[in-house]
Amino acid sequence: MRDDPFKLRDLLEPAVTAVGCELVGIEYLPSGKQSLLRVYIDKPDGVSVDDCSAVSYQVSGLLDVEDPVPGHYTLEVSSPGLDRPLFQARDFERFAGQQVKIRMRFPIEGQRNFRGLLQGLQEQQVVIEEQDGKRVNLPLDQVEQARLVPDL
Repeated sequence: MRDDPFKLRDLLEPAVTAVGCELVGIEYLPSGKQSLLRVYIDKPDGVSVDDCSAVSYQVSGLLDVEDPVPGHYTLEVSSPGLDRPLFQARDFERFAGQQVKIRMRFPIEGQRNFRGLLQGLQEQQVVIEEQDGKRVNLPLDQVEQARLVPDL
């Protein structure tokens, strides 16, 4: 899975839960002076603009004091959306039975991108069933990005 080079989850999770939200995950996209720190939050009844604002206020204050991320970056607080990213092992269990698309860090049998029905997690392997019925086991620690595929 994606590494957290700055250990931001441990730092930010208490601030996010104090506002009544769940910390879904964190993405850091370095790009010189245009780096982006994206914090995904969720609530059982959905995330409002006010929730994002409250979390942004709490998190930005904490980041200013602790300064865990070097350089300049833009902080963005967002709901996970319909194409929810999957960050942690528990996410692959929680959303079993739903369609996912997964990009691996390195090719597996010449393929980096996979799409199918998420079966869950077995022995640190993400298990999906592709459309042709083939079951594929993907090492969790090699997943670069995983997202739910919205059923529209």
